[in-house]
Amino acid sequence: MFGLSKKTQMPTPGDALPGRSQPLATATHHFVNGNPLKGPYPPGTKKAYFAMGCFWGVERLFWSREGVFVTAVGYAGGLTPNPTYEETVTGLTGHAETVLVVYDPDVVRYEDLLTIFWEGHDPTQGMRQGNDTGTTYRSAIYTEDDGQMQLAQSSRKTYQQSLEAAGVKHAITTEIEPAPTFYFAEDYHQQYLAKNPNGYCGVRGTGVACAVL
Repeated sequence: MFGLSKKTQMPTPGDALPGRSQPLATATHHFVNGNPLKGPYPPGTKKAYFAMGCFWGVERLFWSREGVFVTAVGYAGGLTPNPTYEETVTGLTGHAETVLVVYDPDVVRYEDLLTIFWEGHDPTQGMRQGNDTGTTYRSAIYTEDDGQMQLAQSSRKTYQQSLEAAGVKHAITTEIEPAPTFYFAEDYHQQYLAKNPNGYCGVRGTGVACAVL
């Protein structure tokens, strides 16, 4: 019903699916560490949002990092309120599969999370990541404040230089925007690879280190 071109083009407001007014049902606590998925979060923690392709593998990159209180997968950057997974993969919601990272900045710096981001996927592939194709798999950083925005933009420029020095000829396509509404994904997506250790993970880095942060 939906062709590849539809899945790789951002929808217009007139094309976007209507969604729903109520949030989807999801898990209450993290499957791995038991912390509350939607809070309350400890005082002093901050949020970061990263889209790097299939969010199953992306979330696993972050949840074991010291200083990370909790992670969750969801949808961000689109038009449809409270979308389902089945709706997002049509390309008619505009959302990217996104991981929320709640972290203690006194233990792990935002720069360290950016290193995981840049090294953990290929940020030059546009509306896809590996064999996964569509707007949902695009690369994005959604920032909570001006400090995160400046660090994210600076890191993109520096990592582009690292890629070029390593012989990668493609430009980074990562979008960097203020954090939009984050919609928590369905229960079965949360910490999927902890529940299904042999599950699919198509996220792969370029092999180029992000050594300047």
